[in-house]
Amino acid sequence: MSDSSDATLQIKGVSDGLMVSLGEGTWSEVMESLLATIDTRNQFFKGAKLTLDVHHRIIYSADLGLLRDKLADRDVILWGVLSTSLVTEQTARMLGLATRIHSSRPMEQTVKPVESSLAGEEAVFVHRTLRSGIQVASKNHVVVVGDVNPGAEILAGGNVVVWGKLRGSVEAGLETGEQASICALELAPMKIWIGGQVINLPSRRGIIHPEMVSIKDGQLIIEPWKTKEK
Repeated sequence: MSDSSDATLQIKGVSDGLMVSLGEGTWSEVMESLLATIDTRNQFFKGAKLTLDVHHRIIYSADLGLLRDKLADRDVILWGVLSTSLVTEQTARMLGLATRIHSSRPMEQTVKPVESSLAGEEAVFVHRTLRSGIQVASKNHVVVVGDVNPGAEILAGGNVVVWGKLRGSVEAGLETGEQASICALELAPMKIWIGGQVINLPSRRGIIHPEMVSIKDGQLIIEPWKTKEK
């Protein structure tokens, strides 16, 4: 894909989608330019995974989260953020965004058969933002890469994992009962149930880190969602 440019933007294709390098200007100016470019070339950008190179800019979670929402409204996925600022890099990681671009390699060097004894489980994988009025239902687990907006609904026989912002309604454990869990990068749902039990979450104001909700011994457990340390 050949490079293209806007007054403040450099756009090119990379292995993970599209790379947009921001030029001179304030954050609001370059964001207006980016959104205007997407609006005028909506077919080109529709469904694209976008990585922003913001260089030395310091960007906080409120601004980056707002941009992610505006891009999602245009069917564009904010995939990653590259920056020389440690603050911006930490913000991107907190929102579950990539901070590195993987270099591509010849297929014969990267694809090798691997045997594994790990047992897997069936799940429905949805790679998009769920907008109001959309329902995803499965007797298995449900994994969503994208936001779940207010008015959207997920019905799952097992666990629900949202790699994005959960603001809609979720019912997990229709088959597995209270053994199910609900995980999201940002947990702010309208309503959630686990195993038929309504979960009343405390105020989520100010909570923007990944969390997991589950029921243990009849008690509601809300804990940080992170991998176990080795």
